[in-house]
Amino acid sequence: MAQFNILLRGFCAVIAIAAGAAPAAAQEFPSRAVRMVLPFPAGGGSDLVARIIAQKYSQQLGQQVIVDNRAGASGNIAADIVAKAPGDGYTVFFANSSIAISPAIYKKLSFDPVRDFAAISMASSYPFALVAHPALPVKTVKDLVALAKSKPNSLDYSSAGTGTMSHMAMEMLRVKTGTRITHLPYKGAAPASVALLTGESQVAFVVMPVAAPHVRNNRLRGLAVADKVRSAVAPELPTMIEAGVKDHIALQWNGLLAPAKTPQAVQDKLYREWVVAVKSPEVVQRIRAEGAEPSGNTPAEFSAFFRSELAKWADVAKQSGTTVD
Repeated sequence: MAQFNILLRGFCAVIAIAAGAAPAAAQEFPSRAVRMVLPFPAGGGSDLVARIIAQKYSQQLGQQVIVDNRAGASGNIAADIVAKAPGDGYTVFFANSSIAISPAIYKKLSFDPVRDFAAISMASSYPFALVAHPALPVKTVKDLVALAKSKPNSLDYSSAGTGTMSHMAMEMLRVKTGTRITHLPYKGAAPASVALLTGESQVAFVVMPVAAPHVRNNRLRGLAVADKVRSAVAPELPTMIEAGVKDHIALQWNGLLAPAKTPQAVQDKLYREWVVAVKSPEVVQRIRAEGAEPSGNTPAEFSAFFRSELAKWADVAKQSGTTVD
């Protein structure tokens, strides 16, 4: 009996130590720099937002947050790096909306966006605007749809590349309206926008921060905004839903993900300090100056949104027949 009591006390001690490990891990984390991997090159809009947040996030965590740009393969290279990283909180993923599209268009991925990642919080988002070259004889979405139906495949639309949000936003429009418009993929958003401005393509979905100045200067004609609500920078433009295209929403969004195996206590710490950083007045002001809207939602909210995006773009890819490999 005495031997049993000794074993029981030892077992209870092990349980007590294990129970206290998670809080201790959260208190100790981080003890060194945190690497935030980005799936796009330096200098773009999302990169600027990431660096704005990283500066404040470093202050909140008490350790430097190092931005690591790993562009390529529609964001899959960066996602693979983080998915295979140790689950200790020191490697995190500043993901963008491409991670919600990749599973639908790539037959083989080295990671699972749901299984391999834990949602921490969104950073920001901004909508795409449907814009046309001024020479195109359309003033509304209905005009565009009517023209496209009357002349199948006679119109060209430019995008930042196959599988990008600018591509999938137009594919969603085509699926929902039964139109046939020819896709002209470019290597990035900049050349795709130039193609539209020069008349090489006639129509495109362009992120609002880029589209708004050209619409104001009459270099492009704004038709609608792919969001639930109108944009503050171009309130005269209707939403795609108001224009008659049901449930057409296409957002360029960013958010923080961690490897799924990251301890919950560390995930909680990442979230708490992230929200303080993203919602701080100076960060909010700077993000909005870039034409984006800051978020800082909860892990549950971000996870639910992420899953809805995966389902939405999987459906669009299936109906449009979009694939990369």
